[in-house]
Amino acid sequence: MALYINKNYNKEEQLWMINIAGEIDIYTANQLKETLMKMLDEHNENIKINCLELDYIDSTGLGVLIGALKRLKKENKSIIIINPKKNISKLLTITGLNKIFIIEGE
Repeated sequence: MALYINKNYNKEEQLWMINIAGEIDIYTANQLKETLMKMLDEHNENIKINCLELDYIDSTGLGVLIGALKRLKKENKSIIIINPKKNISKLLTITGLNKIFIIEGE
């Protein structure tokens, strides 16, 4: 399955808004990584990820998010995950990542 990423930078709030649809796995994780790194090169700001249409994420995808978060933490910035589906919420809880990412709208 494909991965669709729609991003825009909100100057007023100084944060990135991303809508992700599809699946993040070993085949699509690089696409996400490249997108995130380009974004952070442009503006190293908080990232708000809307997961409403994200159906699946595996360990490769989680690794990409953790990598981006490490880069953001150097500047005291965060990744906010909003509207995760039940399976993704559960995965974040099982892995303990719900403690390092800000999760909203569970």
